[in-house]
Amino acid sequence: MTYLLAENQPATPPGAAFRELLARPGILQMPGAYNGLSALQAKQAGFEALYLSGAAMSAQMGLPDLGILTIDDVCFFIRQIARVTGLPMLVDGDTGFGEALNVMHMVRAFEDAGAAAVQIEDQLLPKKCGHLSDKKLAPAADMAAKVAAARRARKDLVIVARTDGLEREGLEGAIARAKLYVEAGADAIFPEALNDSESFARFSAEVKVPLLANMTEFGKTPFMTAEAFEALGYSMVIWPVSALRIAARAHEELYRTIRETGWVKPLVDRMQTRADLYATIGYHDYEALDGSIAQSVVPLSTPD
Repeated sequence: MTYLLAENQPATPPGAAFRELLARPGILQMPGAYNGLSALQAKQAGFEALYLSGAAMSAQMGLPDLGILTIDDVCFFIRQIARVTGLPMLVDGDTGFGEALNVMHMVRAFEDAGAAAVQIEDQLLPKKCGHLSDKKLAPAADMAAKVAAARRARKDLVIVARTDGLEREGLEGAIARAKLYVEAGADAIFPEALNDSESFARFSAEVKVPLLANMTEFGKTPFMTAEAFEALGYSMVIWPVSALRIAARAHEELYRTIRETGWVKPLVDRMQTRADLYATIGYHDYEALDGSIAQSVVPLSTPD
């Protein structure tokens, strides 16, 4: 696919496409994609929707996930992924980049850039990864106001409200927050950092909108399959930073090998070949497109 061809762009708006996927039987699996290339690879593996993680965007910029990114930073990543894949994408909106008016601006900017859904969380800045300790919670009413603002600003964007309430307020408090956010207009709820299957099941029994499970590594949630989350009542599952972690470990090995041996030949068998890379990014499709339009145009008549 090349995003330069209008006929290759999806006819269904991203938000509507995301809703259609959610309405289908089975759990919607969304791997994290952190740039255009990883997103293309996820699409070629058969995934129909993607997740754009704030932690992954921050890390690839060499920054910690502490709410440092700007709306424009995130839109840069949204645009490149949306253009090359055409897949509906859930985007991490952190705490909304401010209060209600800022949230409305974020929603409009993300939707214009090509996002299908946005996730907003109920932490205070400096926000942290949901699986770290000592997170500061925003008052539930303040978060509900952000959800309502997002709902008012969106055209078709799906609003996913994330609660990090488990650590400070327990499961009952997190569920109460989720119900308030649904009343404020959230289309779906993301209960973060649940640490056992019983908590996942209790949440789905009490909160009657689509729920998202976060299967991140090195966190508080035990490893579970997509099918296990589905059995617990979840409609979506993400693997937010897995692709970046795999790539970062490969980078470490590559640079260490070059520094220690002076060449890369020991790792060549583990590299994507030039031919495979060109196939992934549609290199020859772009060449053909350029060749089909870069021709002299013969005037049909002499200008007056």
